[in-house]
Amino acid sequence: MVARFKNRAEGGRRLAAKLEHLGPMNPMVLALPRGGVPVGYEVARALGLPLDVFIVRKLGVPGHEELAMGAVASGGIRVLNSALIAELGIPKELVERVAEREMREIARRETRYRDGRPPADVHDHLAILVDDGLATGATMFAAVSAVRASGAKHIVVAVPISSPDTCSQMRQHADEVICAMTPEPLYAVGLWYEDFTQTTDEEVCALLAQTAGAADTAHTRRAAS
Repeated sequence: MVARFKNRAEGGRRLAAKLEHLGPMNPMVLALPRGGVPVGYEVARALGLPLDVFIVRKLGVPGHEELAMGAVASGGIRVLNSALIAELGIPKELVERVAEREMREIARRETRYRDGRPPADVHDHLAILVDDGLATGATMFAAVSAVRASGAKHIVVAVPISSPDTCSQMRQHADEVICAMTPEPLYAVGLWYEDFTQTTDEEVCALLAQTAGAADTAHTRRAAS
């Protein structure tokens, strides 16, 4: 029997142990809000890396929002499941309407979470994309596409839990994929956490502020030495 994670923080700590080989490469951690931020925070803290958010929103099929017809991400990146859209006969105007709504939510979160801080510059960097788990992987596929378009030189996808198929498919998109657990069947990501309470905007802001404060302190110490 595979042991479940107590919560996202524990998932992050257990995931960090599988990412230690990346430490010397000086990567940055990009967490997908909201649930990926507590995981990413623990990874960044354990490895002594900078943390930022990378905001991606699933495009749910109207009336069946749990079914992803694509996703949008920071920077105006859009990934569509054209086959599903054609199969369901979803009009282009409806896809556009859903995409515009989700882009407004991305803009709101960018303003709320960053508190005036500029987005991390991933150009020529190694980026570790972190979430609390992968089911269909639609949002993470969009995140990988967007980060690559931003000029990242190497992209690692890292999650505590994933379906085996999605973890395997992700390797066709990212340069490296680390899935701490890949149970079969997965059923749902939340089933593998004892506490899968929804992460709030306030928790995201607090974790990012703590990380920013720690980075400022480290910079001050280096400058004084």
